[in-house]
Amino acid sequence: MFDLDRWQQIYSVLKKNKLRTFLTAFGVFWGIFMLIIMLGSGNGMKNGITEGIGDFATNSFFMWGQQTSLPYAGYSKGRNISFKNQDIETLRQNIPDIELISPKLQLGNYGNDKDNVVRGILSGSYTINGDYPAFNKIDPAVMIRGRFINEMDMQNKRKVAVIGRKVHQDLFRPGEEPIGEYIRIQGIYYQVIGVFKPLNPNISFGGDKEQSIVVPFSTFQQAYNFGDRLGFIAITAKKGIPVSEIETQAIKLMKKTHSVAPDDKQAVGHINLEEQFNKIMGLFTGIGVLIWIVGIGTLLAGVIGVSNIMLVVVKERTNEIGIQRAIGATPWNIINQVISEAVVLTVIAGYFGLVAG
Repeated sequence: MFDLDRWQQIYSVLKKNKLRTFLTAFGVFWGIFMLIIMLGSGNGMKNGITEGIGDFATNSFFMWGQQTSLPYAGYSKGRNISFKNQDIETLRQNIPDIELISPKLQLGNYGNDKDNVVRGILSGSYTINGDYPAFNKIDPAVMIRGRFINEMDMQNKRKVAVIGRKVHQDLFRPGEEPIGEYIRIQGIYYQVIGVFKPLNPNISFGGDKEQSIVVPFSTFQQAYNFGDRLGFIAITAKKGIPVSEIETQAIKLMKKTHSVAPDDKQAVGHINLEEQFNKIMGLFTGIGVLIWIVGIGTLLAGVIGVSNIMLVVVKERTNEIGIQRAIGATPWNIINQVISEAVVLTVIAGYFGLVAG
């Protein structure tokens, strides 16, 4: 393998047929290059999606009240279903496999140019969320400053707020400490107790999370006259329990509680994050298989090209091979020489394809 004469001969042969050497090398280079590019693109897309939802509780589902589509128990169709505070306790008591449960309410301008949050002479338009502390375990955020809302905030209906990073940048000057300061939301003053950055930017509820503000759910209901109404309810299943089972039980229970026909598919809206996540993973699995099929096909095309070139080389060098045999070269010496030329060429071209990819 380290015979200098052999390496000189390999170099001489490859240099002598520059066009053929280039075309052969390019075929190998292109096959490796395209395989790496496709694998990198597929993995990059997958990583980008999973990074945006990776910290979200994928064993969760969401449900909310809508209009009934069927008459039932003396009620006509078209009745609006609105979940109440008592529904949270009903779900907890009747479905023991629930791990976390958190309702959510929102206020937002959604196209209205009027600012809804003011601090001094600065103002902005943001989404206002009324959350339970448990929601930060379902859709976690990094606390840059301060803390998230807690159970004491809920029980005492404290007027405190956790603001997104962009809200902090808009309403506070660079270097200004936001913790302890007050902002006015829809005419009501709240004390800022924290600044957060979302960990799951790809899953959003009503706009950019960094341009949102979180206040205690109980405070939100009281301050903005929601009574005991809920928006939507987020629920996660205990470890080892498929969330689809909890989803079926919860929807059935809510229909019974609110006198909705059991076969009314419209009255309770819902979305299963576990199913959506599995669909996304299934899609990327399919993309990965397709990439490997196309990549291996490209490589096989290069292999066939190299094989054909080797066949041409052998035919062109019949006289040379005859002379080598006449002076004592064994068949293995000749085969080894031709294979060595092909291996050297493919290794160098493959390496450059790998690096470029």
